[in-house]
This record gives sequence, structure tokens and C-alpha cells, in this order.
Amino acid sequence: MNILAIVGVVVVAVVLIGLCVWFSGSRKRALAKARQEAEARTEQAKAKADELIAREREAETRAQTKMPGGTGGRPVAGDAGQADDAAASAAEPSGPATPAKPQTETPESVGSRLTRLKSKLAQSSNPFGKALFSILTKDNLSEADWEQVEDTLLLADVGAEASGQMVDELRADARITGKADPSEVRATLREKLLDIVGRDTDRRLNANKPDANKPSVIIMVGVNGTGKTTTAGKLARLFVADGKRVMMGAADTFRAAAADQLETWGARVDVPVVRSDKDGADPASVAFEASARAKEEGADVLIIDTAGRLQNKANLMDELGKIRRVTEKNLPVDEVLLVLDATTGQNGMAQAKVFAEAIGITGVVLSKLDGSAKGGIVVSVQKELGVPVKLVGLGEGPDDLAPFDPEGFVDGILA
Repeated sequence: MNILAIVGVVVVAVVLIGLCVWFSGSRKRALAKARQEAEARTEQAKAKADELIAREREAETRAQTKMPGGTGGRPVAGDAGQADDAAASAAEPSGPATPAKPQTETPESVGSRLTRLKSKLAQSSNPFGKALFSILTKDNLSEADWEQVEDTLLLADVGAEASGQMVDELRADARITGKADPSEVRATLREKLLDIVGRDTDRRLNANKPDANKPSVIIMVGVNGTGKTTTAGKLARLFVADGKRVMMGAADTFRAAAADQLETWGARVDVPVVRSDKDGADPASVAFEASARAKEEGADVLIIDTAGRLQNKANLMDELGKIRRVTEKNLPVDEVLLVLDATTGQNGMAQAKVFAEAIGITGVVLSKLDGSAKGGIVVSVQKELGVPVKLVGLGEGPDDLAPFDPEGFVDGILA
């Protein structure tokens, strides 16, 4: 029995050893096969790569030898040096193409702008001065005529208080009452309009005053749709025309295209723009960086564009205050310009008052003061806010922004 048991154990052991040897051989064969397949794939890939390299070299050689002045695709003897230079240039790896720098424009001078804007005012379809003149040149004005005068002023957005004041002054003037002489009426009307518009008001931008800070910081504010970013770009052109070094800060980070729009304006007159690398960044951080750079680089003027605000959104208005505070850590803010759409008339007054309380306004820019505006908004906005209209925009052209000139304005609406 013991012998049979020993024999059984030996047989089992032999079988197990045999199986191990067989499995080991199978594994080795499988590994060898896999290795061979991998080597074959490698050889195939290498062959393809060699073929591709050969084709590229052949194409490169053809490009190098295809020189002007040669025959049969080869350079002539006299062009050997040029062929070598061309071949060396072709052999060098070419980097990404550098975009062409846009051609710098020369903005229109201030004097030319004033002449052109006066002409545009004269062509306006709503010059309330003409309507007043036609009424006041009547003989022996009746109460109905005076009511019509006041209605004309109100419809022109002059405002109730200013309209009543002007009517009282006109009624008390002997040159208007009785038998009216057209030339005297025109002269009187011109004087009264100049008085009510404000002929002696200081409308200079603070950056243009002798004691201006350098850089002089201007913050642009306003609701969406007033043309604020466009006005900022046009204002930069106005300063460039005056020989000033300008920088702009794109602190309108809520509107995706605002920074791009500002950069486009800047590129046309070689004005750098400080912007965030991502949309939705903190606008105050952009204002801080822009003021730091303007100070470091010695700019004359820094214009900071801000996001359009709804005057009834407290958090958005608070953001304007933050932008000002952060900017003033680097530079004092000399000017806050409120951009108002002149076509909104009295509806823009509520907006203007809230902005004045939130950040403090030093001046008003009336955009779109063209044929669709009524003109009297100049009077009412100054009376309501206690700050002057400093700039006006007429039209869509890049230089359709100019300092507000009371005499040019009045002459334009009376023309």
C-alpha cells in the first residue's frame, strides 16, 4: 500500500511538472508573438515616418530650387548666392505670422469739430429756436402766443422752471412786445438763450486746466445704451488731437464686447488699453491696475470706462463708488463724466440725479444730440444737476464729439 501511495504521489508530481512546463512554454510563446507583433508595428510606423520625411524633404528641395530667373526649376549660375540664401531661409522653421499693426489715424482738430457741429445743429429737424423766432416776430403778441412760446420751450425739454423764467423775461423786453422787428427779435432771443444756457460757465475738462493733475483721471458713467464706451473712445481721440498722452481702462467687465470695443478705439490712435484677461472680472481691480500703469508710464490722461448701470440697482451703483475709491489709492479722480442720451429728454433726469448722488458728477456729455434731440435738454440737465454740459456728440463719426460751445449751440438752433 505504501508503495502504491508513493507511486501515486510521483505520478501526480510528474503531471503537475508537465503542466507547469507546458503553461510556461505557452506563456513564452505568447510573449514572443506579442513582441514580434509590436516590433512589426514599430517597423511599419517607422517605414511610414521615413516615407513621410522623404516626401517632405523632396517637397522642401523643390521649393528651395524653384527660384526666379532659373530654368527647368533650377537657379541659374549667376543666382547661386541668392539660391543659397533662399534655401537657408526656407530651411528655417517659420513662426506664427505677426498681425499687422493698424494704421494710426490723426484725429480732427477741436476748431474743425466746432465748425462742423454747428453746421449739424443748423440742419437739425428740431431746432426749437426757429419755432420761437417764428412766434416772437408776430406783431402785438396775444396771450395765446405767449402760451405757445412756453409750450415750445417745454416740448424742447427746457424744463418747466426754466421755461417760465424765459417767458417772463421775454414778455418784459420792449424789443419783443409791440411791433416786433425781426432783427431785434433774433438778437434778443439769442441773448436770452445764451443767458439760460450759460454763456460764462466754465466748461473746460479738468484735464485741460493749468493746475490739472498728471495723470488726470476721468471716470465715465451712465446707463446702458447711452453710448458710454463709444464716447470714451471718442474722448481719447479728442485728447490725442490736443497732443496729450492718453491711456484707457476697460472697467466694463460685464459686457463681453466692451473691452474689445475700447481696444479698437484705442488702436486707431495708438492709445493703450488696460483690460482683464477674462470676462466678469472685478472692475475695481481693472481700475486699480489702469491707474497704477498710467502713473508709472507718465500718461497725461487716464479714461476709465465703467459698466452701464441701472440707476435703481443699489449694488451696481455701489460698485461705482468702489471703483472710485480703489482708483484714488493710486491717483486722485479729477473728473466724473455722466453720459446722457440727449434723445431721452426729461426721462434722463431721474438717472442723472441718482448718478450724481452715488459717485459725484463734474460734468455731462450729451450723446446723440442730433436731429432727433430737442436741444432744451442742455438747459434742464444743467439746472437739475448743477454741473455743466462739457461735451456734445452729433452723429456716428469717430470725431463727432466736441466741447460744448454755448454760442455755437445757440447760433445753430437759430440758423
